[in-house]
Amino acid sequence: MSNQKSNHFVTGPARLSYVHLNQPYAHQNGGEAKYSVTVLVPKTDLKTKAAIDAAIQVAIQMGIQKQWNGTKPPVIATPVYDGDGVRPNGENFGPECKGCWVFTASAKADRKPRVVDTAVQDIMDPNALYSGIYGRVGVDAYPYNVSGKRGIAFGLTNVQKLADGEPLGSVTTAEDDFGDAVPASTAFAQPFHAPAGGGINPLTGLPY
Repeated sequence: MSNQKSNHFVTGPARLSYVHLNQPYAHQNGGEAKYSVTVLVPKTDLKTKAAIDAAIQVAIQMGIQKQWNGTKPPVIATPVYDGDGVRPNGENFGPECKGCWVFTASAKADRKPRVVDTAVQDIMDPNALYSGIYGRVGVDAYPYNVSGKRGIAFGLTNVQKLADGEPLGSVTTAEDDFGDAVPASTAFAQPFHAPAGGGINPLTGLPY
């Protein structure tokens, strides 16, 4: 059954990054913890981009009627960015964002989005949800007016995991960092000697 809300859209297959679907996460110290995911929509998916743009236009009309005192602001911030460009802070997007439209959708801590598999069954294993998987995302576009800033934000409603993918931002293992073990008998073939006049032992951090 399709969703009839005109400010709602569902993406086609996309890659998911900065996945926080198991528990709410605060991106800044003291910030509000939310469920969230960053969605990388291929620019070749014209259908999804059209759905996103249509939902934004509906949300703008909602803002004019309910949030912005009947007036359309001259500049309206929207949450969709060009992955071939730069982030709002001026930094380049990561290589995984190339060729994609990039947006983040979130939900408040008391509105946990439903996360399902390809059979639309709830995913119970938290390890199945990580940055780098592929999936589809349900989103509500809505207007905001906060501290004089007016724009459109994306609310996360549902997520469907379609396939696993190479993890993004994964932590290296000890084997990756150090390779084969070094025999203890040869680890320090050349012992350290205290320099004349003393100093700090580089192993212990204490004075010789």
